[in-house]
Amino acid sequence: MAGATTARRGASGRAGGGGKGAGVPKPPRPPKSPKGTGPRGSGGGRPRRVRLLVTLAAAALLAGGGTWALYGSSWLRVEKVTASGTGVLTPEQVLAAAAVPVGAPLVSVDTDEIANRVRGRLSRIDSVDVVRAWPHGIGLKVTERKPVLLIKKGADFIEVDAKGVRFDTVAKAPAGVPLLEMAADRSPSARRFDEERLLREAVGIAGGLPDAVAKETLQVKVRSFDSVVLELTKGRSVVWGSGELGEAKGRALTALLKAAPKADHFDVSVPTAPAVSGS
Repeated sequence: MAGATTARRGASGRAGGGGKGAGVPKPPRPPKSPKGTGPRGSGGGRPRRVRLLVTLAAAALLAGGGTWALYGSSWLRVEKVTASGTGVLTPEQVLAAAAVPVGAPLVSVDTDEIANRVRGRLSRIDSVDVVRAWPHGIGLKVTERKPVLLIKKGADFIEVDAKGVRFDTVAKAPAGVPLLEMAADRSPSARRFDEERLLREAVGIAGGLPDAVAKETLQVKVRSFDSVVLELTKGRSVVWGSGELGEAKGRALTALLKAAPKADHFDVSVPTAPAVSGS
């Protein structure tokens, strides 16, 4: 009986919630406010949007003002054009060939077009560097071609640079530039090496001569690809051979000229076994 009584009490305890507070329902939680719509959200979102709009408007004004300053105002326009680096040419010739639009917005000047125009109109110009000199200038830095050989043409001389480019014809031969003599018509190698190929070989030899030798060289005679002779001052001649091993041949010839200053014939076609005669 005691066991039955205990069981009934347990059952009634479970039915009534069992213990303190049992059977009392919990109050429902209030619904969460959507983010940004509560007291904090209502006051935080609007200022951020206002600040963003103000920032965008300021950026647009600055961009518009900058564009107007570069293109529409008179502040940053071309007023002065200068040329430097000339030797044979004059700065005025370079400026005339460049035809830079004075008065145009500095930012709109096409520097590549100007450089191409100068090179196209002045064959003596090898390269041009066009720079903007803010706020009102354009600077032209030119590099002229240097002749390393001359080709006789009637009473005039054609100047040839180290790249084999015939860039100008002059009435007077520049000092210190040797004359090219082509005599390879009857050479067995004429079919294999045409005149242009032999010309490149000759300018390669002339352009690579040591300064001391270059000053003494009056003529470069090309008989064939592997038979080039240099005619020096004081009636001296040098058998150079081909254009190969030019640096070694230059060193050998420089040594021979010092060792045998009275010799009139030198052979450096084989630079490891140079020869001299007539001393």
